[in-house]
Amino acid sequence: MSVTIPKGPQPAVLPADAEAGSSAVQILQPSGWPMPKGYANGMAAEGRIVVTGGVIGWDAEERLADGFVAQVRQTLANIAAILAEGGARPEHLVRLTWYVVDMDEYLANLKELGRIYREIFGAHYPAMALVQVVRLVEKAARVEIEATAVIPR
Repeated sequence: MSVTIPKGPQPAVLPADAEAGSSAVQILQPSGWPMPKGYANGMAAEGRIVVTGGVIGWDAEERLADGFVAQVRQTLANIAAILAEGGARPEHLVRLTWYVVDMDEYLANLKELGRIYREIFGAHYPAMALVQVVRLVEKAARVEIEATAVIPR
């Protein structure tokens, strides 16, 4: 049996923001690919894993924020709180999976969402996926996000 190695762009491994203390986290960017905006194509990290469940935009009294953008803000703040509880910081994020009930609502608010994201997590952009779903468990929820972080050893 022979193994064929595909030809094409060779992967590059770029250090993540070393000033943020995330030297064990690396951005995976194949050479020749355009740099993505607001996310990474891939991440590599070694250390202690911190994982959230699906987090939505409600407060400690389980009151959902009013509207999509407000729910995203609260959801990201909730994720930051969960990360902190596990000893992680936003720069330790390696993956976010977003579930939205309306893709057009997400796309119509990109500029504001980017501002809110940077306000809470800074300019650290992990690998991300965005999926439109029919609905979430909480009927009034507009967004749910899962996060994975790796705390360097």
